[in-house]
Amino acid sequence: MDPEQFCSGFRYKRDRTSIMKTGKSEVVAKAAQKLSWFLVLPLVLILAFFLILPLVTIGIVSFWDYNEWNFFPAFIFDNYHYVFTSHVTLATYLKTLKFTVLTWFFCVTIGFTVAYFLAFHVRSLKWQIALFLLCTIPFWTSNIIRMISWIPFLGRNGIANSILLEMGIIEAPLEWLLFSDFAVVLAFVHLYALFMVVPIFNTMMRIDKSLIEAAHDAGASGFQILTNIIIPLTKPGIMIGSIFVITLVMGDFITVRFMSGGQSASVGRIISNEIALLQYPAAAANAVVLLSVVIFMVAIMLRFVDIRKEL
Repeated sequence: MDPEQFCSGFRYKRDRTSIMKTGKSEVVAKAAQKLSWFLVLPLVLILAFFLILPLVTIGIVSFWDYNEWNFFPAFIFDNYHYVFTSHVTLATYLKTLKFTVLTWFFCVTIGFTVAYFLAFHVRSLKWQIALFLLCTIPFWTSNIIRMISWIPFLGRNGIANSILLEMGIIEAPLEWLLFSDFAVVLAFVHLYALFMVVPIFNTMMRIDKSLIEAAHDAGASGFQILTNIIIPLTKPGIMIGSIFVITLVMGDFITVRFMSGGQSASVGRIISNEIALLQYPAAAANAVVLLSVVIFMVAIMLRFVDIRKEL
């Protein structure tokens, strides 16, 4: 046989074999892709039914009309017009943002301090776990019980005023300790501080301690290590905790109602009152605006850090 014919035949068989293998791999890849879609389909259906469908329904109902005893399909913008032109509603949104910002600030301060102590000052893993579980003890009860527990402490004749009077620090009971904005923010911080501690602590535990030792050896001060190493590496945890705190405070209405004594309001309280009065289209419009504000705030935070590295 001619050597050239032999080589060409060999190359033909080799190319044919490679083509067959490539075809089989493509078939396997397509089958795996179809299988992956089939596996994720139940989750997609659940999210579509319990998340997407309710949101779409709220958006549709927000354009409906209503009267004193009924609401009916329509396509009007009166509900949104009232949200953006009512001075009471706008003031309530500003009050809600005020509660959110103050709660976020104190939660970040407390959460970062507690997480920093547990991660860098407690050397034993057993003590870290024990102290972390100690922080979770108040969360073993419901939010309402933890919130109401502040009332006998902050009241006019409560423990705080009694101690301050006995020490001679004040001459009369402090009225602003309870049923005020101070009480609302205090209750919010108590309720949601752990949502900031957990992600920050989890992020700090992932920081390589050799980086800190190298910074020490290079002559960096403690403040420089904090601002140049620890805080930048802890940003994902801070953002995750911030998302939890902001979304929870923006939608809360029970805490504002009880701790302010009815003297302050929130957007959630407005929505609750409108639902109680069967004003579902107005409540849906407020819900859409509130959701848009929360999504906008979360989107801004996500631009500063990629939290997908933490997930």
